[in-house]
Amino acid sequence: MRLVGRVLIGFVVLVAIAGVCEIGAPAGPSIEPESTLVLRVSGVYVEGGEPALLPRLLGEDRATFAGLLTQLALAERDDRIQTVVLRIEGLGIGWGKAQELRGAIRRLRAAGRHTVGYLDLGSLIAHREYFVAAAADEVVLVPGGSAPLVGLSATYTYLGGLFEKVGIGFEIGKAGRYKSAVEAFAGTEMSEASREMANSLLESTERQFLEGIASDRGLSLLEVRERIDKGPLSGDALISLGFVDRQVPFDALLEDLGGEIVYGKDYATVDPSSVGFDPQVTHALVYGSGNVVDGKGEQDPTGAQVFAAGAFARALEAAAKDDEIAAIILRIDSPGGSALASERMWRKVQEVRNESGKPVIASFSDVAASGGYYVAAAADEIVAPGMSLTGSIGVFALIPNFAGLQRELGVSSEFLARGRFADFGSTSRPWSSGARKKLEEMVLDIYFLFLDRVASGRALEVAAVDAVAQGRVWTGVQAYERRLVDELGGLHEAVVRANLAVGVDGDADAQLRSFPPPRTLAEQVADLVDARVARAVNRRLEALEAVGAWARVALDLPERTPLLVPPATVQIQ
Repeated sequence: MRLVGRVLIGFVVLVAIAGVCEIGAPAGPSIEPESTLVLRVSGVYVEGGEPALLPRLLGEDRATFAGLLTQLALAERDDRIQTVVLRIEGLGIGWGKAQELRGAIRRLRAAGRHTVGYLDLGSLIAHREYFVAAAADEVVLVPGGSAPLVGLSATYTYLGGLFEKVGIGFEIGKAGRYKSAVEAFAGTEMSEASREMANSLLESTERQFLEGIASDRGLSLLEVRERIDKGPLSGDALISLGFVDRQVPFDALLEDLGGEIVYGKDYATVDPSSVGFDPQVTHALVYGSGNVVDGKGEQDPTGAQVFAAGAFARALEAAAKDDEIAAIILRIDSPGGSALASERMWRKVQEVRNESGKPVIASFSDVAASGGYYVAAAADEIVAPGMSLTGSIGVFALIPNFAGLQRELGVSSEFLARGRFADFGSTSRPWSSGARKKLEEMVLDIYFLFLDRVASGRALEVAAVDAVAQGRVWTGVQAYERRLVDELGGLHEAVVRANLAVGVDGDADAQLRSFPPPRTLAEQVADLVDARVARAVNRRLEALEAVGAWARVALDLPERTPLLVPPATVQIQ
């Protein structure tokens, strides 16, 4: 199987334009035998048909992850390419994507390409960057640069003390012993359950990190750990300990390698058929990126992607109705969000499967947790990178209470009510015990529905799901061991699964068509000139500065809604 995503999509568009303009489609660059391909691997890679326009206008370095995988896949079969140099700069990706890149590099090596991971870094921490580079035949460091390995870590932040000082309390309902996102808002320290989960995630991620490096560099697991524990290392020390092969300027490296140099921006115009790409089947690639929300938009006003129920439903319906589409791949990179939106999308996946008869394969990126996993549970099969984050099958509701803050500010309010539970949802006074109980009952109802959805999708007993649920986050490896996913791998492996599901050889070439298709420039510009943008951006940025980036999930969701999200601060460095 050879993966072709955005490059092939772009080529098809060029052919269509050429037909109208009566101009021949470009044949792509002229590539000599034994050439060296240079690919810059840097910045943020989005899971979508295109990067958002606003972040690009603001100078953010973004590209599509499928586009990068496509170039690597084309080079894998392009016999004119002798060497592939990955010029790795600072990466804004998670461990799941890093693992997928390593898989693509290893396929290049298996195809006979010499691979070089060139670390063009001067960073204090470079774990992900080094992890990607180490999969290459050779690891090279820029002179004067640094790629220190200091050991993985994760920081969890608790703002309960801050909110208490300003007089803000919370009414909390949660289902799941490990559903610890509420602790970030209302707690002051890590609970025992949260500590257990956090240590488990860190240990699983570290083991895969160390095992990967050990295999790449011909070292034992113990040797890798002992060498990392020597502390931050200079370039010479990294070489002496076997982590890096040499230090050399980039131009000198290319001169040493010899041959014609082909750069990624030119290689992106290669006609896939010129390297033998002959698709036997076409699959839909439907993205679910960002916070799970209701609505029809694909991005919030700041340009961040959202996993919106309305947009997702339209994309699924279009893919189901397209006779050329054999199977549907759900590419999910989402921490979850709205419980109602998650249920809507779960139902839509079920509907499409039943009515179209097309297999649905879920492919996880860095994270597919809580609401993201809820949607994936409706798929026929789930594929996840071993270092991705998933699970978090649990629910919580967090309602702020501003009574104390109002007193501090000299603000008073009168609360008039009719009905036994009329104080349910109030933010100006503490709730009655009856209202709190009703909140807990509502959250439990959603939790039991979540369990049922996962149990039916995974062919498990509800009790078995509950045993691995309770809001606990798992790495992909841990989820695989608990039958929450079917196979460890990335988009490559998901396409193999899709091929097999429609009766095609797993290694057959498959074309991936993005749904919805990339938006036109005019459509993106129209979003930017919306008068609401500036107001919404300012409100969100002010809030983020006040309470931290982890609050983005809550900011993108309707007020007073049950949430399906994991601890928003889980980030292993």
